[in-house]
Amino acid sequence: MYELAILARGGVLLTIWALAAGWPPGRLAGRLRRDGWQRICRGAWAAPGKEVDWRVRATALQLLRPEWVCSHGTAARLHRIERLGARGGAEPLEFTAPAPSRSPSGPAAGGGTPVRVHGTRFLTAADRSTRRGLRTTTPARTVGDLIRAAGGREEAVVVADSALARRAVEGVRREALVRYEDLAAELAAPRRGSPRARAWLRLAEPASGSPAETVARLRMGDAGLFPESQPILRPASGPPLRPDFLFRAEGLAVEVEGYAFHGTRRAHERDAARFNALQSCPEVRRVLRFTAGEVFRRPDRVTAVIRAALAL
Repeated sequence: MYELAILARGGVLLTIWALAAGWPPGRLAGRLRRDGWQRICRGAWAAPGKEVDWRVRATALQLLRPEWVCSHGTAARLHRIERLGARGGAEPLEFTAPAPSRSPSGPAAGGGTPVRVHGTRFLTAADRSTRRGLRTTTPARTVGDLIRAAGGREEAVVVADSALARRAVEGVRREALVRYEDLAAELAAPRRGSPRARAWLRLAEPASGSPAETVARLRMGDAGLFPESQPILRPASGPPLRPDFLFRAEGLAVEVEGYAFHGTRRAHERDAARFNALQSCPEVRRVLRFTAGEVFRRPDRVTAVIRAALAL
């Protein structure tokens, strides 16, 4: 019999591999537990000491079900596409598979992690890619699936903006994942939710820098306010700056601060220097700053403050 560690792939062992290598069914489970192997789901184990996170669970499920392709929220995590309301480890693992397919249930689906399988007749080789070791839908297909299934405008446009933009996500700087034309082509197919998704796509702005900026822009548009997004300005000294929004005629710049806390002296100094440099730009006479929390929780107050500043 082969040692169990030799049979594993990427720290994941399927029971069927051990049985095929000659391990007796009656001895296998006891040996795995004695050696510290961790049960991922029915038929799959993680090597001793390996962190069993969502990627390991997705790997195990794909080894068990080769026809499953990571999609929707799970694909968004793999591609680093931001979404409103993402819950991290509490989210279900999502896959797309040729129809008909049904989602497994109970602990066998993933050791307590919910699993959702979307059955479809529309999944071609052009819709598949590999990302971080997992089979997944392409960025364009992922964004299309998420926008078609979105519960509202802001949720949909945040996804589109994130995929269209070059930005840092989870501390990793990445390039833009898709072009607008790619998304338009993906949503051109006569699929459920496509007409509404196409209308939302027209609201996308590749210059947007964060989900909070996207929501702020949409809420300002609802209030009849239409600033420039991320214009290039040149301060009195130093490199060019790109404020989140600029009302050029009124000389009002609007900045939306993300969730990151400027907790070090150096970060605080950079933040203060940027604020001072922005006010030295010829186009800027006043700067308003809002937190992401204000944008998400009190958007009407944000637009009211901006409108009052524009009226001065």
